[in-house]
Amino acid sequence: MTATATSSTNPAAVIQVRDLVKKYDTKLALNGVSFDVRAGEILGLLGPNGAGKSTSMKILTTYVSATSGQVTVDGKDLASDAVAIRAMLGYLPESTPLYNDMVVYDYLTYVGEMRGFDGATCKKRIAEVAATVGIRDVIGMAIGTLSKGYKQRVGLAQALLHNPKILILDEPTSGLDPNQIVEIRNLIRDLGKNHTVILSSHNLAEVRQICDRIVIIHRGAVVADGTVDELEGKMANSHRLVVALTPAAGTQADAVRSGLAGLPGVRSAVLSHHSTLPVAADTFEIEATTDIRPEIAKWAQTAGHGLVELRRKSMDLESIFQQLTHDA
Repeated sequence: MTATATSSTNPAAVIQVRDLVKKYDTKLALNGVSFDVRAGEILGLLGPNGAGKSTSMKILTTYVSATSGQVTVDGKDLASDAVAIRAMLGYLPESTPLYNDMVVYDYLTYVGEMRGFDGATCKKRIAEVAATVGIRDVIGMAIGTLSKGYKQRVGLAQALLHNPKILILDEPTSGLDPNQIVEIRNLIRDLGKNHTVILSSHNLAEVRQICDRIVIIHRGAVVADGTVDELEGKMANSHRLVVALTPAAGTQADAVRSGLAGLPGVRSAVLSHHSTLPVAADTFEIEATTDIRPEIAKWAQTAGHGLVELRRKSMDLESIFQQLTHDA
């Protein structure tokens, strides 16, 4: 599967990435990456280790420069207007750079002063982001005494302090326990109501729950771009079918399987599930050379079998990811 090509201009996109290339000496980290991020969208950036996710995020945050290609943020060109773009970005790297010996409030004051806030404005913003990310109870504590989950919240607070238009989050739940992961996921969903969010993650369940759309990068190139439902629809294999039947009276499951296997175009037919409750039904997985659902329906009717289900076998996000990056 190849990624759907993005148009050269998309007025709805707050971020446009076009033909991005990044070389490190002889290593090609990115090879023509293109995608858009729409305003108010939570975009998930996926890929195996070394695929180019972190490089893409570092370029978007102006931390490193691209070898070639173009990135525009809110209509501004990253190569020529990096300072203005930085003011629009809030960034949470995978390893949050916090000063463990500083009190949370003092750290956020330090960040605010670097952002150019005066005392009153800084104090107001600290109070607002502390409430937003849920750190009011620890605002007077040393960062080094906090749990990993609270440290992530402090990292999010510094990223939000200047009220950026765009948040870029690199593995935001890495290293958290299950309860902390749920808390941070909920927080990111809430942040997505007022900010455009790009996040990278290895957790596919997390991406499904949080993101509006995903971009999968493999070997420095975009191999998929769309919503989870769109990708699952595109990757559904019309030649692999699921058939559930209530066999005709006196007919055993193996006889039904043999009948299915004998249909023209069927390569294999396997009994995958047998159930007697609430009704006797057998489920088969069929691999065929073409989509033969009409032929199966006609055969079932002729043979006296009750057709309970007949569909293409779908692929979940994990299966899609594995198929697109199987040589990683």
